[in-house]
Amino acid sequence: MAGDVSWTAPTATDPELACPISPVVDIVFSRWTTPILWTLNAHGRQRFVELERRIARITPKVLTQRLRQLERDGLIVRTYHPEVPPRVEYEISELGRSLAPLFAHLAEWAAGHLGEVERARHDYDADSSR
Repeated sequence: MAGDVSWTAPTATDPELACPISPVVDIVFSRWTTPILWTLNAHGRQRFVELERRIARITPKVLTQRLRQLERDGLIVRTYHPEVPPRVEYEISELGRSLAPLFAHLAEWAAGHLGEVERARHDYDADSSR
């Protein structure tokens, strides 16, 4: 693949230097970040309640925290409309949209390999010598 990054990690004691993608993983793949970005990318601009409905099991507190962090990281844009009642909308930013190819590759990997992961888990769990 063009632009492949070598898996050879530099020797370092700092985990971020040892694995240069660690900061990206911390930003993008925290528990609720991926479903929020996926939803905004798939459905466009959303109000808080719309996001809450689309992302099952997320609490309002956690959704608020994640949205703030994603806005701080530049991955989403929050727009406040000073109406009565006030209206707030969230949408994925260009920076957030730039993650789409990564998500597409991960979705492709998941479709092709999650069955193997499930079989490995089953085999591991069935091994009584553990």
